[in-house]
Amino acid sequence: MSIESLFSVTRSGLDFERARVEQAARNIATSNTPLDPNAPGGSGSGFSSAVGGVSAQRLVRDPGNPMADAQGMVHYPKIDLVEEMSTLVTASRGYEANLRAFNALHSMLFSALEIGRSQG
Repeated sequence: MSIESLFSVTRSGLDFERARVEQAARNIATSNTPLDPNAPGGSGSGFSSAVGGVSAQRLVRDPGNPMADAQGMVHYPKIDLVEEMSTLVTASRGYEANLRAFNALHSMLFSALEIGRSQG
């Protein structure tokens, strides 16, 4: 395996874990954002598809809320905060592991160049 492909693998791992952290953070941030019951498709489906495809919803009875539907129910995305926090922890650890691998590879490459320079 070439050095370029090793660097590519670690960069891909970093990108993947960063994307997982961003998605989990987005899910946590929108977990208590009401969905618009008047959006095209009904029951807030227009908003939910824009927020990572959340199709399941939780309903809270709050007739005074301006986002309540005709029955007085407010629709929220059904997001499991425990699962999202677990994703944040595992993704950040995965990111750290990929970063350590990247730094170790960089250090080995630099050492090899130093050895080559001292021999020449």
